[in-house]
Amino acid sequence: MTEPLITSSSRGATDGPVIPVHALWEDELAAFLDARPSFVRGFAQLSDFSAKAGQTVVVPTPEGALDRVLFGLGQRLKGGKADAMAFRALPARLPAGDYRLHAAPEGLDPAQIALAFALGTYRFDRFKARGADGARRLVAPEGVDIAEIQAIAHACALARDMVNSPANAMGPRQIETIAREIAEQFGASFSAIVGDDLLEQNYPAVHAVGRAAVPERAPRMLEIQWGDEAHPVVAVVGKGVVFDTGGLDIKPSAGMRLMKKDMGGAAHALALARMVMAARLPVRLVVLVPVVENAIAGDAMRPGDVLDSRAGLSIEVGNTDAEGRLILADALTRAAELSPALTIDLATLTGAARVALGPQVIPFYTPDDALAGQIEASARKAADPVWRMPLWDGYREALESDVADLKNDPDGWAQAGSVTAALFLQRFAPTTGSWVHLDIFAWNPKGAPGRPSGGEAQAIRGLYAMLKGRFA
Repeated sequence: MTEPLITSSSRGATDGPVIPVHALWEDELAAFLDARPSFVRGFAQLSDFSAKAGQTVVVPTPEGALDRVLFGLGQRLKGGKADAMAFRALPARLPAGDYRLHAAPEGLDPAQIALAFALGTYRFDRFKARGADGARRLVAPEGVDIAEIQAIAHACALARDMVNSPANAMGPRQIETIAREIAEQFGASFSAIVGDDLLEQNYPAVHAVGRAAVPERAPRMLEIQWGDEAHPVVAVVGKGVVFDTGGLDIKPSAGMRLMKKDMGGAAHALALARMVMAARLPVRLVVLVPVVENAIAGDAMRPGDVLDSRAGLSIEVGNTDAEGRLILADALTRAAELSPALTIDLATLTGAARVALGPQVIPFYTPDDALAGQIEASARKAADPVWRMPLWDGYREALESDVADLKNDPDGWAQAGSVTAALFLQRFAPTTGSWVHLDIFAWNPKGAPGRPSGGEAQAIRGLYAMLKGRFA
């Protein structure tokens, strides 16, 4: 988990020295070294330090103690700005201890640097039998809102922990427990509708997708409500498929290997909700998380089945591996009943999204141009990349069914799988206020310092910034 940041005023007498970190552009390295003692110059040269982006050198004193850290920013970009998230790489390259930034590079927000450092301390070692090797902490500059940074970093760590956990340790019951604990922490109301009660409470699509799981992993619908009822309603919906076999349209082994992360939408929804509640934003927050295991058993849904939905629309199941949109349909219908001012749904929904934009850039869909602009601006500021994709009307007819109101797998001619999935969800999304769908990946397929391979929190820092700007 992320280690907390500390401030100089809160440090205890036994904490030891605070090591300065010098963040340097390539073109300022020579002048910097000229102003330093010969030992520092010599050590930097011996280490071939040239201030390339991410390059890090831990400089000792002549006696062998920690003296300072040199961190490269690379070539100075036009306007003299760097990406604050580059500082995510720093903790992994440091020995345990306390550090402070000697000076923030021009144009960078010290709070964003502190947040990047906190995000970079994350590691997932729940199942490893090894002792801790000490914390890397950043003494944040005066004026930085430490509480907010901790809240964001811990929420992102929660999402990453949930995604990284194997399905046998992160099933429907475990997600319910996490959601309940978050609700209790912030004084929110919580409800869980489980198993056959889903039919009585009119969540038929959620039940149909999850009914083949063993009883202790029964499907459920989770709901959190928080905040003043007089405030505008913000609904956050997250897809919670704890493991996706593909159902009777079973995935090949390679496609099934990472399906523990198919609950990434639920993890991100809970993490975003935690940020909103910690910041006490003036909204009436509703979190809706349908949680299922898409298992294979005698009562699993079949290709060709026609399912009921909470909205009253019938859905033909063309492919049991397109199950996420089915459970989201019921959840979005529930959101619509609350007349939200804004609805956000998050889901690890399609492989087509990765074909379009790869694993690092998250596509989003909304018919609201103003909302799209707010999301894009906030995402850029937070260095949390997203890209708007079209809700292209020409592909809607690919979802038409001969026997039902619509089908869950579009006709092949449309090809654009992420777009057609969004168009399917739009049929169920609230028509009051605004709606946005994000087709997240929630995973780093390639590890790097500060970004280890495995679960990743995507888009929610930008969404949180957007919500602050829109409602605070």
